[in-house]
Amino acid sequence: MARLGARKSATVAALAMILAAMGGLSYAAVPLYRLFCQVTGFGGTTQVAAAAPAAPAAVAERVVTVRFNADVARGMPWRFRPLEREMRVRVGETAMASFAAENLSDRTVVGTSTFNVTPYKMGLYFSKVECFCFTEQALAPGERVEMPVTFFVDPDMLSDPNVAEVNTITLSYTFFEVRRDDAPDAVARE
Repeated sequence: MARLGARKSATVAALAMILAAMGGLSYAAVPLYRLFCQVTGFGGTTQVAAAAPAAPAAVAERVVTVRFNADVARGMPWRFRPLEREMRVRVGETAMASFAAENLSDRTVVGTSTFNVTPYKMGLYFSKVECFCFTEQALAPGERVEMPVTFFVDPDMLSDPNVAEVNTITLSYTFFEVRRDDAPDAVARE
């Protein structure tokens, strides 16, 4: 009988450990997936660079067209649009595009954006140096701002045969309202 009790205790302990491990993996799934996407460019996730390529030799003769897309989620009381629909940039060249956002409501609205590039396989080669998308944005009632993004297309793409045919890249943003329990007026724009 004692042996049966020990087996039950061991089984319960094993199941408790499995349950704890599953809970830990569930908790870590979102940050791990985000890290995976950032490292691999999966799903068109762009890269973040501390600086653009420094050497002038890094700028190639190859030119790509970068198109810009801007959306807001349903219910988001902002108007959001690119100031330019597209630009032609040399691979390795630093470029800057600007977007305009306007709060159409009578209250302060805090927004955060999601972003990606298409074709998705270009996520690994599209790098942002500075972007409004790195932080939340707070707009006062009726406020309109211009928000820049500084980026480059990594010259490493030139040695990847899987992206040799890519001549056009679309950078897309969608703004979502950040819902908070505290007053949104307390959040300041950086």
